[in-house]
Amino acid sequence: MTEYPEGAPCWVDAMFTDVEAAKHFYEDVLGWTFGAGGSEYGDYTQAYADGKAVAAVVPPMPGSEGESAWCLYLASPDVVATAEKVRAAGGEVLAEPMRVGDFGSMTLAKEPTGAVFGAWQPGQHKGFEKQGEPGAYTWAEFFTRDPAGTDAFLPKVFPYEAQTMADEQMDFKVFSIDGKKRPVLGRMKMGEDFPPDMTSYVNVYFAVGDCDGTVKKAVDHGGKLQFGPMDTPFGRFAALTDPQGANFSVIDTSRTEGEMPKLSDA
Repeated sequence: MTEYPEGAPCWVDAMFTDVEAAKHFYEDVLGWTFGAGGSEYGDYTQAYADGKAVAAVVPPMPGSEGESAWCLYLASPDVVATAEKVRAAGGEVLAEPMRVGDFGSMTLAKEPTGAVFGAWQPGQHKGFEKQGEPGAYTWAEFFTRDPAGTDAFLPKVFPYEAQTMADEQMDFKVFSIDGKKRPVLGRMKMGEDFPPDMTSYVNVYFAVGDCDGTVKKAVDHGGKLQFGPMDTPFGRFAALTDPQGANFSVIDTSRTEGEMPKLSDA
């Protein structure tokens, strides 16, 4: 499998107090199957869509119990150097760079406005075995109350070039690699429709073949619909929260409506 270029989203995982309940929820909602958890690595359990690795779930580490959240990992050729860049750019390193057996090395960090993310330096585990297909990761956005802070931070840590989306309804930027040829992340300003006590976070999108049907399954299995379903030029999507508090979105990219908004360097 090809390794991911620096700054590209390459993996997602989440800690759940009740891992079995989380597995049942995502089996029913996204059609995932799960491998066997390895006790050597804290019962870290990979999820699969059509036999391809797409995510992982794990019990919380002692002392880190609380509301669950999906964590996005960005590819890094050197997580020690990435951690140093995080600190230099005003972020916080939450988990010092560590080796995970032969699988690779990782670090966890928080950008200045509060969104948590990871960096992954691949070993045997390169990352997603597929993207953009039903059941698999397809996109992510940093949701922040301080766009200027996030916008200044990200390009100092990863080789991003930013463009602003021309849309009067929202404050949105796109971060790309490979000379703006490959958009890999979005940045959205959190508006008044977000609860005032909600901190900045990374919103992960999973592709689905039927947005409305997936939303119904999620709600029927104890999830909460936060927004949508809504048609956009990128696809029909909805924002959800699973029964243990992890936010995520689903999108059917085959169902689009409207013209693609223009991007500018401003």
